[in-house]
Amino acid sequence: MRKRTLKPSKPPVSDDDIIKEALNCLKKRFRRGKVITKPAETIDYLQLKLAEREHEVFCVMYLDNRHRILCFEELFRGSIDSTHVYPREIVKLALQHNAAAVILAHNHPSGSAEPSQADQQITQRIKETLTLFEIRVLDHIVIGAIETVSFAERGLM
Repeated sequence: MRKRTLKPSKPPVSDDDIIKEALNCLKKRFRRGKVITKPAETIDYLQLKLAEREHEVFCVMYLDNRHRILCFEELFRGSIDSTHVYPREIVKLALQHNAAAVILAHNHPSGSAEPSQADQQITQRIKETLTLFEIRVLDHIVIGAIETVSFAERGLM
């Protein structure tokens, strides 16, 4: 009679492990050259990247003229309720990446994704600045704890 040996069971998977694996999957989907066709996928990616941050982070996704990803940059880091955003730096990197379009994104650590007046003003400034270089701003997405707000969907672009 043969003895059966029990294989040691795997330890339970933690929430952090699941999130890490999800980020790895999304990173593969949002690699250089990937065409942005579904706004919902972009929002999912940004939620995983930004929703749990304890401070504001302002990011830019640089795209070519066919909306293929050239680069995703976390450009500015702020405090729990604000960050300083410099359009000049966004333009500089857009030209460096030879971008034709961008998607702006930032998180609200407070949990509410409702855009502030300052969010709307900086979006307008960035849009005006990039227009001088023939670079389109496709959207500005604000990430809250549970909800997201797309400026394009709200007609704020």
